[in-house]
Amino acid sequence: MCRMFAHQPMSNYEAQTRSVRIGGHSTSIRLETTFWDILEEIAACEGTSVAKFITTLHDEVLAHRGEVQNLASLLRCSCVLYVSQNADRPLMPAVAAE
Repeated sequence: MCRMFAHQPMSNYEAQTRSVRIGGHSTSIRLETTFWDILEEIAACEGTSVAKFITTLHDEVLAHRGEVQNLASLLRCSCVLYVSQNADRPLMPAVAAE
């Protein structure tokens, strides 16, 4: 069972830092490549950019909860929710068998 996870490309879990402007302030967000890929897909489905999607999500959570305590965790959990709700579609190429 773990072979599928252990043999995935290292690039899937390498961290990338991107800057996003939220509320007029630039903020850096560090996520694994796979999460950035999922956010790209979500944004494309919404017809927007990743930066705009993140800003909109941040603003909606801020309006609903009064604060966004951990934006990176919010984004990761949003990606997991998106993938679980779209489980019938392949998100990324399967790991090649070795």
